[in-house]
Amino acid sequence: MGRPRSIDRDRVLDVAERIVREEGATALTFDAVCKAAGITKGGLQYCFGSKDDLIAAIAERWLRGFDAEVARHTPPDGTVLDRVRGYVTASARMDEPSQTKMSGMLVSLLQSPEHMEKARGWYAEWLERLDPGSEAGRRARTAFLAAEGAFFLRGLGLIELDQAGWEDAFDDILKLL
Repeated sequence: MGRPRSIDRDRVLDVAERIVREEGATALTFDAVCKAAGITKGGLQYCFGSKDDLIAAIAERWLRGFDAEVARHTPPDGTVLDRVRGYVTASARMDEPSQTKMSGMLVSLLQSPEHMEKARGWYAEWLERLDPGSEAGRRARTAFLAAEGAFFLRGLGLIELDQAGWEDAFDDILKLL
């Protein structure tokens, strides 16, 4: 029987997220996580394997949380349009530091073909739900793409948009639906 795992993965992910949030994605190294979490490099490698795997675990946890937030803003028996409204609303409520954190981590992940494929799959699932053959489906697709574009433009620092401007933009996106 093997030795029981003594490293709490969620705690390590919390530490890694805090490093990214406070110091930026480039500060996320195994050494930094080990020091902040009080664990050995071998223990961290046992839990996550590589830095890419650590980033992927952070992104997957974030996406699960985001999907839960979308569900919270979507009626239980909601239509696809309701789900896109929930998506746009959840995106609008995300704070700028979270956007910056996730944008940076996603860009890092997309360097790997495996992670790129997972991201493509996540987007494909969203887009497959929309019916581009209907006016409502095209509006929903446009709203989804506009929300994603705004998220990445702001998160990557390509545009500066204060909170009022952010809310105005998302109010306009919601009007498409």
